[in-house]
Amino acid sequence: MKPPAAKKVRRDVELDETDHEILRVLAADARTPNNVLAVHVGLAASTCLMRVRRLQDAGVIRGFHADLAPEALGRPLQAIVSVRLQPNARPGIGSFARRFATLPGVLNVFFLAGVNDFQIHLAARSADDLRDFVVRNLSASRDVASTETNLIFEHITGTALTGTSALGAGRHPAGGTPDGVDGPGDQVVERAVRGGAGVATCGGGPGQAV
Repeated sequence: MKPPAAKKVRRDVELDETDHEILRVLAADARTPNNVLAVHVGLAASTCLMRVRRLQDAGVIRGFHADLAPEALGRPLQAIVSVRLQPNARPGIGSFARRFATLPGVLNVFFLAGVNDFQIHLAARSADDLRDFVVRNLSASRDVASTETNLIFEHITGTALTGTSALGAGRHPAGGTPDGVDGPGDQVVERAVRGGAGVATCGGGPGQAV
């Protein structure tokens, strides 16, 4: 199934403090009933519902989603794979990235400015599964110049847009390493470069170049 395209924000949209408060409440709990939301922001239920729909129509609210735990679905290992394309492949970067967004385990695809062209955020069943994904889908492609894979030990959700949570909220361990405890190889990088010696996996301590 092709993922839905993100709705663009209308340039003429203006948000007041009530809109911001609605967004803060829904960002903290998107399941908040409209009548509860209306009381919280001091509006009539019908007016509050109209506000929410206006925010959706304007592209400010892009959707309401369930935050799934990949480990509960058999994918406990998360990673960020940075991808650099061959120069002659860059004109097709959009279709290339959209294709990877549909592959099993892929959570996000980010377009980048800089040395790399985009990053793939994925959840894998195991280290072997992650390696197979990189080798089969990236290293084997003539369009890919190089990849660099970094394991994710923990994901902390930011709240800068709405300020809904206190410090330390939104922490999602990835990889089973307890908070404050370094796992074996605090930085693990798997680098696959076309024309090199295949895929090499290297580990190093904090601050070590790999």
